[in-house]
Amino acid sequence: MKFKVDSFVIAIVISILLAYFFPQLGASNSPIPINRIASIGISLIFLFYGLKLDNKSITNGLKNWRLHVLVQGSAFIIFPLIVVFFFPFVKDTNYESTWLAFLFMAALPSSVSSSVVLVSMAKGNLTGAIFNASMSGIIGILITPFWIGLFISQTHISYDFTEIYLQLVTEIVVPLTIGLLLRKWLGSIAQKNTKKIDFFDKFIVLLIIYKSFVHSFEEKIFGSFSWWVLLSIFGLVIILFFTMFFLTGYLGKLFKFNRPDQITIQYCGTKKSLIHGTVFSKALFGQSSAIGLILLPLMIYHAFQILIISFHATKEGGVES
Repeated sequence: MKFKVDSFVIAIVISILLAYFFPQLGASNSPIPINRIASIGISLIFLFYGLKLDNKSITNGLKNWRLHVLVQGSAFIIFPLIVVFFFPFVKDTNYESTWLAFLFMAALPSSVSSSVVLVSMAKGNLTGAIFNASMSGIIGILITPFWIGLFISQTHISYDFTEIYLQLVTEIVVPLTIGLLLRKWLGSIAQKNTKKIDFFDKFIVLLIIYKSFVHSFEEKIFGSFSWWVLLSIFGLVIILFFTMFFLTGYLGKLFKFNRPDQITIQYCGTKKSLIHGTVFSKALFGQSSAIGLILLPLMIYHAFQILIISFHATKEGGVES
């Protein structure tokens, strides 16, 4: 069975290397307004997101409420609570910011496109996947900042609630609302250009990652961490993934969901969106030098979840490759 390395994962690695070796374009004194470009890009991402929401899928999806409760509960309650459990062990230590990066990852919405594609490959409940992945992005606008806000005052990262929520409203909520309102007239055009829109989304994400790591390298944020600590972050991310993957699988069986629903619960309840993560990180931690560290667990998780769930989906769907 052959597996191709995801091209987006490769692009992420290249972006980080460019930030390290060629930081000039993203430096604080750069003539190129990357922050402004990224902000406009974020608004367009959510405008397109609103345009692409499918009324029929949402209407049909509302009927299977037990599935939705478990998927959203896994993504936004169970996953963050697992990370919160370890807060007393890192409180008032040098690892608070690292722990916050894990909480940020745990509180993020599900990845939309990859969740739907992999559920389809595994012959899961596709309608349920479309509904939950779509709704997850909207719910995350409220839930992700809520989780971070509960603990940010106890860490060393500055956090201005007024500025953050104003940015969330102007860059995310307003464009999303406009997209929803224009969906009747422009929705079909957005659907026909899904691949181009996805390419644009990924380009903006890579731009934010580049800028974030330039900032972190400028401030030498990673210099205070040993290789042992960075390897520990990698190991903890993998442990978290398998914990959630097997837990959601167990809950699906415990509550006697059929196999297609179980697949949707496992995939949508454990996936975390790198696109939403980079967008939210800019709003929540945009002025912090630690933003590269904040994104690190998420980027590792993103690559690992694609690898493992792709393998699982291929096995479930009986697809040979």
